[in-house]
Amino acid sequence: MPALVEQTLKEILGLVSISYEEVTKNEIAGQLIFSIESKNDGPRLIGTHGDTIHALDFLTKRIVERKLATDAATPHEEPHFLIDVNGYRSQKVKDLQTKALMMAERARSFQYDVELSPMSAYERLIVHTTLQDAPNIKTESQGEGRSRRVVIKYTSA
Repeated sequence: MPALVEQTLKEILGLVSISYEEVTKNEIAGQLIFSIESKNDGPRLIGTHGDTIHALDFLTKRIVERKLATDAATPHEEPHFLIDVNGYRSQKVKDLQTKALMMAERARSFQYDVELSPMSAYERLIVHTTLQDAPNIKTESQGEGRSRRVVIKYTSA
């Protein structure tokens, strides 16, 4: 599947006339990440608030799903990967992990619950994973839809 994802991504970039130096495959914390390095078109690929990179990620996943579904020889499964451009998403993950650790320390120091701002399911997963082994801290998601957020709870035991 990684070769199919890389090929699909390169086809999409070619169709929309995006120049890039390379597409590399990495694995970070069990997550397969395809990184696009682009000197000239990086900001265009990322978009305002990451909108374009999220759309590229969604489009690539749907195309790969369809290609896997039409290939009867390969048992198809939902593809799990992430598209990154010039380290944009990797930096966002690191920033989110730092924020989660800082808020957990605040919850521990002041012994009260800390409610984070609403975030996507993927961002909530990062927070839960980052704090899963933190002492005296428990996390849970609260709210519905776009207002769903993580609450970092202090536990005395």
